[in-house]
Amino acid sequence: MLIDALTLPDDAEFDADLAIIGSGPAGMSIALAFANTPRQVCLLEAGGLAPDGPTQALYDGENVGIEYSLVGSRLRYFGGSSGHWGGFCRPLDAIDFEQRDWVPHSGWPFARTELEPYFPAASEILEIAPARFEDGEYWREMTGEDLLDWRAGLLHERFFQYSPPTRFGARYRGDLEAAANVRVLLNANVTNIAAAEDGQAVKHLLARTLSGKTLQVRARQYVLAAGGLENPRILLFSNDVVSPGLGNQNDLVGRFFMEHPHQGGFAEIVIGDLRRFPQIYYDRLRIDGRDGKAALVPTPDYLRRGRLLNASFTVGVAGRYAAGVASGAASDKADSHVRMLGAAGRFLGADGSPMSGDDERPPGAWLGVGCASEQAPNPDSRVTLTSDKDVLGLPKLRLDWRLSEQDRRSFVTHVHSLGRELGAMGLGRALMNIADDGRWPERVDGGNHHMGTTRMHDDPKRGVVDGNCRVHGIDNLYVAGSSVFPTCGSSNPTINIVALALRLADHLQGRLA
Repeated sequence: MLIDALTLPDDAEFDADLAIIGSGPAGMSIALAFANTPRQVCLLEAGGLAPDGPTQALYDGENVGIEYSLVGSRLRYFGGSSGHWGGFCRPLDAIDFEQRDWVPHSGWPFARTELEPYFPAASEILEIAPARFEDGEYWREMTGEDLLDWRAGLLHERFFQYSPPTRFGARYRGDLEAAANVRVLLNANVTNIAAAEDGQAVKHLLARTLSGKTLQVRARQYVLAAGGLENPRILLFSNDVVSPGLGNQNDLVGRFFMEHPHQGGFAEIVIGDLRRFPQIYYDRLRIDGRDGKAALVPTPDYLRRGRLLNASFTVGVAGRYAAGVASGAASDKADSHVRMLGAAGRFLGADGSPMSGDDERPPGAWLGVGCASEQAPNPDSRVTLTSDKDVLGLPKLRLDWRLSEQDRRSFVTHVHSLGRELGAMGLGRALMNIADDGRWPERVDGGNHHMGTTRMHDDPKRGVVDGNCRVHGIDNLYVAGSSVFPTCGSSNPTINIVALALRLADHLQGRLA
């Protein structure tokens, strides 16, 4: 059932077996796993069923690092930030879970094999099942085109599958309304996770509406699933018993903030004969009622040899060229692309020269390229609290997003690797537009992927939560979402968030038995 906290009497109280803070993909996936079971669930959502300005403004804060949108990068209403999710789904790579000696603070408490049993159910929730993320034979058979032979051994393909995208609030509202054991409290902003006197357990949650009403929720187990920025903020301001903040006894809450730096315009690629370049690499293809597209990803061996961070490239056709003339290219660089084709034609199967009579030249193309790259864990890239308060009287957050030379160097190396691979196959040539000058471009965008701020490690001196996502030192408090990621890889986080949430739900089922 859905209950609007604005309609409740002041000081309302609720009891449950499980209380979940946040109704985004992590929190709602856990609630769905418990729906129609004997366990009583209370799901608290800070917003209502639709966005509204005053509630969204509670995300406001201070930005002291790389320029970043705090209010615009998250959504505070039922379904959370799935409301502006792009639908990209791909699991983290196996190497992302490894302790890599060239990546400080790397290593998950478990291998990717621990999450693999949960990806099918996560794919059902995200409406992309059955998933075929690494099954090249499947995509070859379904498209009727052979995949590329990556001769230089630097890259290989993995596959994105695209959720519709699933808007969790709209898609699963009915399921939660129909579940007799689930109560969803809307417009309930958590203002304190109240700890017992010894700080080793949570007693209850305090919440407040923007109209000033207060409420209390008591449960046996608690899950904080409010996102990679709000999770640390809530732990830090819940400090009436543990003065540094819950889980912050080793000054780790809020540290290691990671994003996926997104860059565009860093290279221009021309393909000599687009007919030799399978469509799955440059178009979303609708197959079996689902969209898929290849991502170009460094091989694990290359990452190890080069001591590099991970990355994901996607490409799309920005212009086509035939008979030495640009067609449909929205760029003043079209002439230079045609000249590139002409100069490299004998290597690429296209000479860019004019057609004569009925002769046909292969259709060349200009490809636009996008890249999401891995950020190395950095304890100085972090979330803290300011002295400014929001309208609920809670400290606002301060974000200091920092990127390192290791992040930049890996990105530049991978851009060159993409050009090397296309050249080795005789497919294309790349013109690099990124200077290897030791500096990031003036503008760096993120993917609205907030990771690492309550990182997972079995050693409490190296992580906020353990391998089961339980906050170190607190018996009944867990954290869900990408804030627990120790490293971020280059895959979009959502399907990994959902798989990890389902794993946590299984663990909680055992604890509540």
